[in-house]
Amino acid sequence: MTERKPPGVSFETWVDNQIARGQARGDFENLPGAGRPLSREALSGNAYDWAVAKARREGVDTAAMLPPGLALRRERDELPERVARLAAEAEVRAVAEDYNARVEAFWRQPQESRWSPVPGLADVEALVAGWHLARPVEPPAPAPAETEVRPGRAAWLAARFRRRRGR
Repeated sequence: MTERKPPGVSFETWVDNQIARGQARGDFENLPGAGRPLSREALSGNAYDWAVAKARREGVDTAAMLPPGLALRRERDELPERVARLAAEAEVRAVAEDYNARVEAFWRQPQESRWSPVPGLADVEALVAGWHLARPVEPPAPAPAETEVRPGRAAWLAARFRRRRGR
């Protein structure tokens, strides 16, 4: 445990004495990174940057660290890529309407601050139109092969009648 600064001693003198004692004990020998400049992360001193770097090292999705309003905004921005993988228009509409329902539920909740980000609704029709544009054009169905045209019954009867009359 660090000892307390004695009264009557200046702070600088007390700190210098602590450092000199630590050097005498060898506390500063063989430290990791000795002789190299500090990393950019060590210099930032920002708790948010440290948390993001730690989450990335641990393999945690950093989107989970966003406040709810920003997370919904980010989800809205990613909706076109998400619906592009869907197979039917009904699925696209269901995803967009589910997102809109969650945004409306968010609007009804009291917010922590009046500066909390407020997400907007997704435009369902624009998403569906974009989904249709992104779909590959399906080749037209092959036309049925033309079959031999056979005369109808009336033509057959007329031909038979002509044969009987000797024409």
